[in-house]
Formats: sequence, C-alpha cells, structure tokens
Amino acid sequence: MTRTPLLDMSPVQIDGSDGEAQALLAGAKARLGFVPNMYGYMANLAPLLATYLGSYDGFRQASGFTPAEQETVFLTISRVNGCSYCLAAHSMIADRKSGVPADSLAALRAGGDLPDPKLRAVAVFTEAMLVSRGNPGRAAVDAFLAAGYGESQVLGVVLAIACKSISNTVNHLAATPVDAVFAPYALA
Repeated sequence: MTRTPLLDMSPVQIDGSDGEAQALLAGAKARLGFVPNMYGYMANLAPLLATYLGSYDGFRQASGFTPAEQETVFLTISRVNGCSYCLAAHSMIADRKSGVPADSLAALRAGGDLPDPKLRAVAVFTEAMLVSRGNPGRAAVDAFLAAGYGESQVLGVVLAIACKSISNTVNHLAATPVDAVFAPYALA
C-alpha cells in the first residue's frame, strides 16, 4: 500500500543531525543495526522520538504480556489505524522473534478471529479499547480480566495505544517507506 505524504519533510540522518536527535538515532543504530525509516521522520522533533522510544521500551519491559501477546497488541492497533509500515514491521517481529503462530499472524493482519483463545482475548480487548477511545465498557474489561489478564495489563494496552498512536500517525503524515528488512511482510 502506497501513501502520499501529508507533510513535505525529510527523514533526519545521523550524520546530518546533532544533539538529542543524533544521540537517539545513533542509539537505535547500535541496538538494531540500522535506523528504521520511521525513526528518521520522528527525529524531526527529537522529543517525539524520545517519547516513542520510551513508551515502546516501557511496554516491552513492563506490560506483563508475553512477546506473542505484545505483538498481538501492536498488530491490532496498527491494523485498526491502517498503518502499513507498522503492520509490516510488527509482522516481521511476530514471525521471526516473538513466536506468534502463522495462523494467528494471518488473522491479525486480516482482522479475523485468532485461533488461540488467549491471543484472541488480547486482540479483542485492544480493538475495543482503541475504537471506543479508551471507554470499552465494563463488559469488555471484565471479559479481558476473565481471560486471565490483570489490571496492569489493561494499563499496558493503554501504553501500547499511546506508543502506536505516535508511530502510526507519523507514518501517515510522512508516508514512511517500509524498510528493506520489513519488506517481505508489507501488505500487497
């Protein structure tokens, strides 16, 4: 899926930056081996990139979700928000790093029912939180808690929504091209 940029901005490069932006981009390159295209666009406002990275790391470290559940949350948000960049990136992570079963990954990308009941509960609750703008109703919260999740994981979904709101929105504005590493997972 190709988008038209809504802003006429260029991604910031490590060599063409200084201060906080340069430090954040250099840190990303050291951790990942490359600077994702999305980070370059976010670096046009260094505090935006810093906030994204902080929320991303916080979700990964403290949400209480397994890696497969984390990708379920991120993929659900990105699909609902229509972010092809994040769908490609998180599909690769889901497939190669987080252990999301192939049938669940296909369902996540298509918006179908997940065969795994735990992952389904995560996806259903995440989508309910997102489409209701954080007001899913008591029945949705109770169903998520009854599926074996806790209140801190409800808040983890809130953190993931904040994180993906930043990345999905920037990718829409910039029409961020999918990085080569994620390209095999790009939507057709």
